[in-house]
Amino acid sequence: MNRQFVSFIVKKYLKFDKTQPFISISFILAFLGIMTGVGVLIIAMSIMNGMDKEFEKKLTIMNYPLTIYAKFDGAISDEFVDKLIKTYPHLKFSPYIQTSAILKKNNMNGIILYGVDFEKEKKINPILAKAIKNQKLHKFDTIIGKRLFDDMAINRGDRVVAIFSSSDPYGVAVAPRMKKVKVINYFHSGLNAYDKAIAYMPLKGLKIILRKNHITGIHIYSKNPFKDIEKLKKELKEYKNALGDIIVDTTKYLWDNFDKNMLLEGAQATLLDIDHGTYPYVTSSNTIASGALTGSGLSPKKLNKVIGIAKAYTTRVGNGPFPTEDIGSDGDKIREQGAEFGTTTGRARRCGWFDVVAARYAVELNGCDEVAIMKLDVLDGFDKVKVCIAYEREGKIDYFPSDLDKVKPVYIELEGWDKSANVTKWEDLPKNAKKYIEFLEDKIGSHIKYVSTGADRKSTIIR
Repeated sequence: MNRQFVSFIVKKYLKFDKTQPFISISFILAFLGIMTGVGVLIIAMSIMNGMDKEFEKKLTIMNYPLTIYAKFDGAISDEFVDKLIKTYPHLKFSPYIQTSAILKKNNMNGIILYGVDFEKEKKINPILAKAIKNQKLHKFDTIIGKRLFDDMAINRGDRVVAIFSSSDPYGVAVAPRMKKVKVINYFHSGLNAYDKAIAYMPLKGLKIILRKNHITGIHIYSKNPFKDIEKLKKELKEYKNALGDIIVDTTKYLWDNFDKNMLLEGAQATLLDIDHGTYPYVTSSNTIASGALTGSGLSPKKLNKVIGIAKAYTTRVGNGPFPTEDIGSDGDKIREQGAEFGTTTGRARRCGWFDVVAARYAVELNGCDEVAIMKLDVLDGFDKVKVCIAYEREGKIDYFPSDLDKVKPVYIELEGWDKSANVTKWEDLPKNAKKYIEFLEDKIGSHIKYVSTGADRKSTIIR
């Protein structure tokens, strides 16, 4: 623009006119007002831009934009996480378990609950890190969002009830799994949707509550997520390529390969079967031998042998009827010698004597051709060993009733033994141990083919 023209305009129109002072003053004030408004607008835009960037930052943190999800339980192993850590040292990884729950105090609110290793999660989520600071969290301590903290009128240190979608036996019915958790603090992201819906607790504690040992995802921090996500996709694709040949239609695979040796293994005991177990203290599926057929897609005509597996004594996890439970010193001794404690929770299992009535029922239900008796060595050192041969309820009954309420075990005592541990030949077993096995074999109505005498695989007798 021409400088002379600008100078002309300024001198002509911005000079003070003595003949029209009010017009000149008004013009100058208007000019100053416009400049002030422009300045305020610039400042406001700067603040809004800063707030926008802060909002974007918080939204990015709480959304966990770089996350690996498991499509099915057990898909993400500890070995896989370790490999990622070694392969990408510039990234930060935080494995987690995710579940839904309801928190209950004065009212109830649904949440998404993350079980995390807080030391790892703090490196990924600075909002959570600010809430934790240097606090040492116990396994059931919980951190919730500020909006939820305020809405439920919670104070730091309050214990609230967490209600989960999993269920537990309760009386003659089932009820949602519940656990009291301690709210030690809140995080404040400033995003109401997140501050009301998300909570965190230690990974170890949530594993215990949910009774699962696998993780459901991995939160990842990267300074350059768009670049690193491509690297991670490539890494995961290599796993897909490596596993591609063994991802098949399993039913067809079993049909095509049935001429080969095939073993179908059940994971839970007969009395947990949803139809034939001690309802309601059961699992959600059929655990008996026929369940292997519905689960695999094999025809009943294909099954040529059923091997039942039982301990030399009886155990039960959690609630439910247990006629032969021994709550005295003998039960404690069986538990200690048999290491009968939950592998994940460490919870002591209930222990008692061998129940012939229940075992015979299981043999019949499953159509057992042979039976394996495990952990015979756990009974070493007992002077007398009890075996339940019938129940007492308004008279003696020798069958397994649909309702075990008020039944009492009818015992027979056999002579005890010692030094059966790690024996591998039938003839080398102590005399009374052999009598015990033969007695059980006669009563349950199936040949006891295998006898385990120790933790080592070699500590097995084949008769």
